Amino acid sequence: MSAQTNEGGARAVSSIGISPLSLLERIVGFLESKGAKSALIGAAALSRWGLARSTADFDLLTVDPRCLEQSFWSDLPAGRAVIEIRRGDLFDPLAGVARWSEEGERPIDLVVGRSKWQRELLERAEVVSLAAGRVPVALLPDLVLLKLYAGGPRDAWDIHFLLANSDRMDFIEAVEREIPNLPESSGMLWRRLLAEAEGSASP
Repeated sequence: MSAQTNEGGARAVSSIGISPLSLLERIVGFLESKGAKSALIGAAALSRWGLARSTADFDLLTVDPRCLEQSFWSDLPAGRAVIEIRRGDLFDPLAGVARWSEEGERPIDLVVGRSKWQRELLERAEVVSLAAGRVPVALLPDLVLLKLYAGGPRDAWDIHFLLANSDRMDFIEAVEREIPNLPESSGMLWRRLLAEAEGSASP
């Protein structure tokens, strides 16, 4: 997934005020106060399901395009955080990315999607307690859908691991229900990974 810079290659950057809450809690809480659904995705979310991987940042997903407007964040109690906004073009699968950084905190990439199926997975997210606070986290089948949509080699490896180490029936059935909403390439990758998993499970 990618997003390009603003017009002329400029990146919108700002820094704002002080709060005792973690950066992740502040951003998630602020989004909730504005009626913007979000959920933790990426490596931090996958760790819930046994796929442990070191990661330097948090990834959040939203589909609210207001998040790419500098003015949207004007009253966020963000501590000494700095935001960098990058907008996608018409051909980008993302509307854009807002990246937050603050000294002593893990950076946060707020990925702004465009699709109805992404909006629906945000509705299904479950609130989970993490070291950084209580945040909505995408369900396992929805994390798989996001990885199928991204379609990279690491994404395929992660799905292969999950197929081998999760409760496969519930996991597979949930993905199968949603896969028609994704691009054809995502469906092709899913079928290939399923076939490989079934082959490796055969005696």
